[in-house]
Amino acid sequence: MVGKRKTPERKCVITNEMKAKKDLIRVVRNKEGEVFVDPTGKKNGRGAYLTKNLEVINQAEKTGVLAKHLNAEIDQSIFEELRTLIKERHEK
Repeated sequence: MVGKRKTPERKCVITNEMKAKKDLIRVVRNKEGEVFVDPTGKKNGRGAYLTKNLEVINQAEKTGVLAKHLNAEIDQSIFEELRTLIKERHEK
């Protein structure tokens, strides 16, 4: 008997909704303290998940919630990269 596999779920740090991992974007802080966007969701480090929505990204930037979750400074370029990823996804 082959059971149906569970889809991994994670919680968005802004909306607090549980969603399928593929519907979220992961931002990671590694041991060296570098913060970067992880589109694969598999890189080592402390991760925080955001819903793939421009409003959520803007709210994360305003509230500084990523800095709290990752315990690191979040560079402006991270938010720009997140917006670019979302825009590219909508164009497809």
